[in-house]
Amino acid sequence: MSRAILQVMIRGRVQGVGYRAWVESQAMASGLEGWVRNRRDGAVEALFAGAPGHVADMVALCRHGPPSSRVDSVTSETASVDELALRRAGEKFSVLPTV
Repeated sequence: MSRAILQVMIRGRVQGVGYRAWVESQAMASGLEGWVRNRRDGAVEALFAGAPGHVADMVALCRHGPPSSRVDSVTSETASVDELALRRAGEKFSVLPTV
């Protein structure tokens, strides 16, 4: 089975609206591995790893976000397994501290 790993940057009104918790819930429901975190510049950054179709679907969901958010842009780039290692040990998907 092939596997995709994408690092995603979401900009807009995405902090203080439950966006990270929503990403975690959606990713876990999709069987994805990875992490999500706030950035000091106001963006949310996430990394998704899994079946290519599921990763693509998750990126598409990020373009809409939870009801209280406003997504202005979503960019993504291919990432490596090294970035996946940022998640907490023993967790399939982690909410990480702000960077």
